[in-house]
Amino acid sequence: MTKKNKTNESKARQRTRTEKTSVNEQLNTSARSGKTGATGIIRDTGHNGMLELKGEKAEEMPSHSPKAHKGSSNGMGRGRKKQPVILITNDDGISAPGIRNLVEAVKGLGKIVVVAPDKPQSGMGHAITIGNPLRLHPMHHLFEGVEAWQCSGTPVDCVKLAVDKVLRRKPDLCLSGINHGSNHSINVIYSGTMSAAVEAAIESIPSVGFSLLDYSVEADFTAARKYVRIIVEEVLEHPMDKHLILNVNFPAIPDSLIKGIKVCRQAYAKYEEDFLERNDPTGKKYYWLTGKFVNFDKGRDTDVWALEHNYVSVVPVQFDMTNYVLKGKLEKTWKS
Repeated sequence: MTKKNKTNESKARQRTRTEKTSVNEQLNTSARSGKTGATGIIRDTGHNGMLELKGEKAEEMPSHSPKAHKGSSNGMGRGRKKQPVILITNDDGISAPGIRNLVEAVKGLGKIVVVAPDKPQSGMGHAITIGNPLRLHPMHHLFEGVEAWQCSGTPVDCVKLAVDKVLRRKPDLCLSGINHGSNHSINVIYSGTMSAAVEAAIESIPSVGFSLLDYSVEADFTAARKYVRIIVEEVLEHPMDKHLILNVNFPAIPDSLIKGIKVCRQAYAKYEEDFLERNDPTGKKYYWLTGKFVNFDKGRDTDVWALEHNYVSVVPVQFDMTNYVLKGKLEKTWKS
């Protein structure tokens, strides 16, 4: 790193110190309360995967492994602190601008490995490939100095293959995105971006999914990159639950207009859908899904409210879908 770059990095860290302090306070408050909403909890199930992997030795890769390629480095060296391994994936495909901006945002924070779909996989949710073979192809030229692979499967397939065949160990952190388009509210259920993050957490890998409320390939990721780095630094410096999942959304506005970060709950909202019925050139009917997003939640503590008021929204989510409030009620009223 040049002297000029070091100076610029130092200034950038000075500017973001206030935001980082705010993130730390909000995330710690969320972790202490253990609540993600009226019917959900985050249970303390152990330490962050980074702590568990501290004493782990670097693996030697067999020559036939995808990991064993020219220029590969495990980030280890005598007398040097082990770098965290950061797995990056998405659902828009490995060539999408969003994933390139995510890689750039976290460079220098650890050893980055990219495993992402070879084509757009939006709306795939937690789908996995069962009836067809999966293929991995090296794409190391896409991101300067970063090992990268494209996968023929879904975002969840990417995480599974990354852990089992590319890394051959669990990474210390999984990042998914930056998605082109929102993943707030009900979108988290359909999102391939968030499903990749959820899959990582199921494997005890802390994860964060990032989305920008702009579907354009020409979207400006400047502000998103800044806040990605703030949030990732916070997660790395203050490890929490090894099943941590954060759903982060950025409003599509300039950095100067963003008011800060809010830790929120998921808003109750949904799409009022309509299927347009048309005929193809042969006269056969087909249907095209359309609809509009409707927010039924007027709370000021939701992700939708935060984004509408120029905040970055952070929602802690979980794969345990048990409704604990209803469970307690049923235990009292239902007889076995």
